[in-house]
Amino acid sequence: MKGNILFFFIITIILLSCNNNLENKNPNVIIVITDDQGYGDIAYNGNKKIITPNLDKFANESLRFNNFHVSPVCAPTRSSLLTGRYSLRTGVTDTYNGGAIMSSSEITLAEIFAEKNYKTGIFGKWHLGDNYPSRPSDQGFQESLIHLAGGIGQVGDYTNYYAGNVSYYDPALWHNNEIKKYEGYCSDIFTDEALKFIEQNKSNQFFCYLSFNAPHTPLQVPKIYYDLYKDIDPSNFYEEVTSEMTERDVNDAKKIYGMVTNIDENFGKLLYKLEELNIKENTIVIFLSDNGPQQTRYVSNLRGLKSQVYNGGIKVPFYFSYPKLYRKAKDIDFFGAHIDVLPTLSKLCNLTIPTDRKIDGINLFDENIDKNNRDFFSYWTRKSPELYKNISLNSNNYKLVGNTDYDSQIENFELYDLVNDPTESKNLILEKNQLAMDMKNRMDDVYYELIKSKNLVNKPRIHLGSIYENPTILNRNDAGGQRGIWAQNEKYGLWRVNFKSGVYNFKFKFNNVDQSDGQMTLEIGNSVHSKKIYLDDEGFASMENIKVDEGDFDLIPFLTINRKNILPFWVEVKKL
Repeated sequence: MKGNILFFFIITIILLSCNNNLENKNPNVIIVITDDQGYGDIAYNGNKKIITPNLDKFANESLRFNNFHVSPVCAPTRSSLLTGRYSLRTGVTDTYNGGAIMSSSEITLAEIFAEKNYKTGIFGKWHLGDNYPSRPSDQGFQESLIHLAGGIGQVGDYTNYYAGNVSYYDPALWHNNEIKKYEGYCSDIFTDEALKFIEQNKSNQFFCYLSFNAPHTPLQVPKIYYDLYKDIDPSNFYEEVTSEMTERDVNDAKKIYGMVTNIDENFGKLLYKLEELNIKENTIVIFLSDNGPQQTRYVSNLRGLKSQVYNGGIKVPFYFSYPKLYRKAKDIDFFGAHIDVLPTLSKLCNLTIPTDRKIDGINLFDENIDKNNRDFFSYWTRKSPELYKNISLNSNNYKLVGNTDYDSQIENFELYDLVNDPTESKNLILEKNQLAMDMKNRMDDVYYELIKSKNLVNKPRIHLGSIYENPTILNRNDAGGQRGIWAQNEKYGLWRVNFKSGVYNFKFKFNNVDQSDGQMTLEIGNSVHSKKIYLDDEGFASMENIKVDEGDFDLIPFLTINRKNILPFWVEVKKL
């Protein structure tokens, strides 16, 4: 009898201890972010044509931030999400053209979590630098499975570029900086690998960043998902489609809806895994998109698309679940943004926020902050910010938009009352001229502060000859120079680099060059090397045994044929 009493006493102590450990344990965190999924690309937000049962259920059970904003394009959103800072502070200005490299001096969520003994993993799209010292592994992620550049098969993703219109299938991905071939569809691969990471770390604290590259172009979708939509008319939304959908728009929407339904199924697998492992209670799950849709389709009656500062470009779904603290679903209508995620999670997870730099975001659960009484700056133009081109400032319920010349009068701006006019259709610039002037002055202050940011004045550089990456392949996504460098041959381009002192070999890859012989020139700062070369059958040329001093340089390579200067598609740099 005494033995039984002692046994039950011991079991009770163990159970109480387990409960106390659960209560004292910091939460796990999972951020799921999709690429170019607009506010209307989910059934919960009024889209009756799309199939998203798992996202709908999650939204119904979560805190729904109905007034949440991001940047108009991919890389700026992702840098702000991970740092709590405006992207211009981080050195990120663009999605390519050399503007999608985040400074290694930035402190990311992954680094902050790792300092608190969290296991950290990224699965999918990084888009903040493909070379040392700006890779995920250099920025706090202990487990990393990513594709290069802004999308699988884009010009910067030289490992999948030549796969063409099947690049989303059986892709070559980078696992902890080593290339590896995977089988399957990209979204399924990233989800399955994230689930393995979660299972391996179920007894630890973990931060999982599941970052889908879908439904971004190229619009490649498994037939089983496309067939769900092949017979629907996605344009039949009456007044809620703001412009006429072309035949191409209609077909694109069907593909995108199929890609989103695939994501929805993978999201359902993630939620089921948390239930199966019995860790749902103490796991924060966040779902959002990185910007609005690229193509014309249903946008929940918002104005604008991706790349624009109107709400169709920057307002996204944001659903937040943390059952341990917030058991009841709730609509939250105050203003929130991507810059708020880091300070919010830092508070909930007892993390230490950096104090040596400006954090632009706020803790969304801080009841002492008037969350509507804040300014939020947004912009996007190719390469660098342009004054009053696609630029906006949100303040309280109003938004000031600049789509005009740098020296325009205030009457050429746009002012919207987002509470009474959520479609941004009635310009109040004449009725509320003084309010607009006040907001323009604050917009100017933010603009001039941000363009003087340290990491913008001294833009991030790729390090060559490092023990952490050698050889290094410089890809087209990170080539600066002329605006709009993509796959073109006759473009002036350069890579901003830092060399370790030493002797280097260079290999240049060219595409679609008819003539096989020409003059190859390599400029490294004031040092210029040139030689006659002959391209091999695969478009390669080499320059070897070039001595380079240590320092920061612009690396400028070009092949001259018939007075035309041709930019390499990529450059391999190897320190001997």
